Amino acid sequence: MTSSSNRLSIFVDGNNMFYAQQKNGWFFDPKRVLEYFLNESGALSLVNAFWYTGLKDPQDQRGFRDALISLGYTVRYKILKEYYDDSSGRYSQKANLDIEIVIDMFNTVEQYNRVVLFSGDGDFERAVELLRSKNTHITVVSTEGMIARELRNATDRYIDLNTIRKDIEKTDSFAA
Repeated sequence: MTSSSNRLSIFVDGNNMFYAQQKNGWFFDPKRVLEYFLNESGALSLVNAFWYTGLKDPQDQRGFRDALISLGYTVRYKILKEYYDDSSGRYSQKANLDIEIVIDMFNTVEQYNRVVLFSGDGDFERAVELLRSKNTHITVVSTEGMIARELRNATDRYIDLNTIRKDIEKTDSFAA
């Protein structure tokens, strides 16, 4: 593989994207996401696609995860942890996979020169800056009101989910 080829890796912060999609009122199809980014620039080859998600228990979302794997995604997950939120006075559940995403980005950095990161989380700002210093082109996909200014400023390109809705929206039952 020549160094001039465009080798793409996609990283999907599943929990962050779930809330972004919920906010927008529509959901994207993981298969159409892969197709969109491979077709968008023409001469891209996909080297990795990762999907990160929090689960209630190990059997949670089994069909969805199996479908993702059959599409070529590597699925990483953690069991949700319950914590008390002082500001709301309620219990919430969270599975923070930011470290796993960054580890995979840097563990596979020699394999790609283009990244699409589906997240609006400002915690990725420093990782994006470091990847850009290695001549990696970074595209961040999120939605208005959910993209951290720091992350948006650190990236080469920002895409609002709503601008590519017609190309990636889920139109049928995905995990049938």
